[in-house]
Amino acid sequence: MEILCTRPNCPRPRNFFSDLDDATKLKTIQGKYCTSCGMPLILAGRYLPLRLLGRGGFGAAFLARDRHTPAMRECVVKQFQPAGNLTPQELAVAQSLFEREAEVLEQLGNKHPQIPDLFAFFPLIVPSSTSNQEEQYFYLVQEYIDGQDLETLLANQGTFSEAEVTEILIEILKILQFVHQKNSIHRDIKPSNIMRDRSRVLYLLDFGAVKQVAANANNPTPGKSTGIYSMGFAPPEQMAGAQVYPSTDLYALAATCINLLTGKPAGQMYDYYKNCWQWQDYAPQTSDRLTKILNRMLLPTPSERFQSATEVLEALNTLSIIQNQPKFNQPQAITPQPPTPPPPISSKPKRQIQLSLPQFSLLEILASAAFTGFEGALLYIALTSLATFNLSSNIIIGIWGMILGGLIFAQLRRIIEKVDLLIIAGISAAIIYFIPLLQGYLAIQSIFMIGVMAAAGVMGVVAVFRLIYQLLSRLL
Repeated sequence: MEILCTRPNCPRPRNFFSDLDDATKLKTIQGKYCTSCGMPLILAGRYLPLRLLGRGGFGAAFLARDRHTPAMRECVVKQFQPAGNLTPQELAVAQSLFEREAEVLEQLGNKHPQIPDLFAFFPLIVPSSTSNQEEQYFYLVQEYIDGQDLETLLANQGTFSEAEVTEILIEILKILQFVHQKNSIHRDIKPSNIMRDRSRVLYLLDFGAVKQVAANANNPTPGKSTGIYSMGFAPPEQMAGAQVYPSTDLYALAATCINLLTGKPAGQMYDYYKNCWQWQDYAPQTSDRLTKILNRMLLPTPSERFQSATEVLEALNTLSIIQNQPKFNQPQAITPQPPTPPPPISSKPKRQIQLSLPQFSLLEILASAAFTGFEGALLYIALTSLATFNLSSNIIIGIWGMILGGLIFAQLRRIIEKVDLLIIAGISAAIIYFIPLLQGYLAIQSIFMIGVMAAAGVMGVVAVFRLIYQLLSRLL
């Protein structure tokens, strides 16, 4: 088994232990240490780092397994390790952000299905590998989301459609409703902090910059920003270090949406002379309704934006947007919610999220059409050749329809996709080739030619219907 050393700058962080391949020994051994620098490898006596997920300005994240769970549950171990020479004040701020993320995950993650759960937070003090001094590290362990963030998806798949962006907007707004009701402001919404798992469920990540808000008589306005933001997604008040509001998150979410729609960085779409966004030129097909909603979310003055995630959701669900300016001069403060009794069994609701069908690229659609045509032709030839067994034509057509329908359903649900299609087509062709009984009265060359022609025909039909659909959608 391989375990990764988490000490920064370890010369050989990969460690191999053949004895840990024994599951019984893996769960009972007291400890293992890096063969290069002596760093403890089993963190807090239970977490086994296996792979580096990424590094940032304040730490590194590792994919790990929890050996104290029956199935060795996967989790993410984040290590606090600020880069560069920080002053004591800067180091204190960075550490407080790391500790804040653990606190917020404990408060929010265990109560919302689209925010990762916190599993553990602990320090680790170890001897230095280069001196006689001690080194202190902090670790945060949270739920592992098996998927890709939107920044990676944008780089790999290209821009998102309006339907996809609208779906993302609605899902993140629902999460922000919960976050803001808990008197918190995320302050760092961007594509890399939104994760989509394999079931297409969206998660909001990285709560290290979250701002807790105390709304009471002595402090009626949200707190002041500490200057933590992501360039291109943060609104003016946050970059200026001023007060932040729920509309601060809405601005960043809108900037995220136009980034996904256009694939362009903020610097190319913001007009600094007019102090406004000019993103419509890069997404000319965006509907007027979504454009108006995003533009209001992106207004430079916080009081002119939507004041809550609920307001944006209501605008998305109506046919028109009230374009009058809000009847207030100051942003609304968040009012604390009355405490609710904890659920009797578990504080985290079940993940009952309505999922839409997966989105398919044009290449995937055409590949699926070719596979369906090829398989349909081979299947029909094979079944009709079995007519010698006194099977009626109705039974043959019924069997053919059920099998082909099952293949189409499996493709729609992504049960089979990409390389799977080639493998299944190859197996089907091999069966026809090596079993003469399934060839009927046709030569093997003719059978494969019919399959290729059927694949091309279905591809052509699908391409024509898709073109007609796109033309009608633009006209209507």
